[in-house]
Amino acid sequence: MSSRAANELALRYGLDLYCVAPNANPPVCKILNYGKFRFEQQKQERLSRKNQHANELKQVQLTPQIGQHDLDTKARHARDFIEDGSRVQVCVVFRGRQLAHKDLGEEVMQNFVQSLEDIATVDKPPFWEGKWYECILAPKKK
Repeated sequence: MSSRAANELALRYGLDLYCVAPNANPPVCKILNYGKFRFEQQKQERLSRKNQHANELKQVQLTPQIGQHDLDTKARHARDFIEDGSRVQVCVVFRGRQLAHKDLGEEVMQNFVQSLEDIATVDKPPFWEGKWYECILAPKKK
């Protein structure tokens, strides 16, 4: 059908002529209500964005002198984040003279990672960044 005949047909029905495949030979067009089509398309995009889980990076801060109960509580929070599909950045923060005992912070980090090794993998191994000893954990693939 020629484009002029298609336009006249769409005008007769009070609808729009929408080109589905402009690069095809001959081009493929469709007669539809373009406003309704755009609304349905936007609705579909919103629904797909709602169901899409953004890969967030949550942060859990620890100190070298953290108690066992506090460490378990922080691990429980991190476990919740990981189960929701987020990655977790674990930071051991050193203040003042605590930097003289970096081995304590490394031990705390090691204990924390071991408590979550059943559901998480180390995405980025522990590294030093100033007064922070950081590690990034990601959920295990299913």
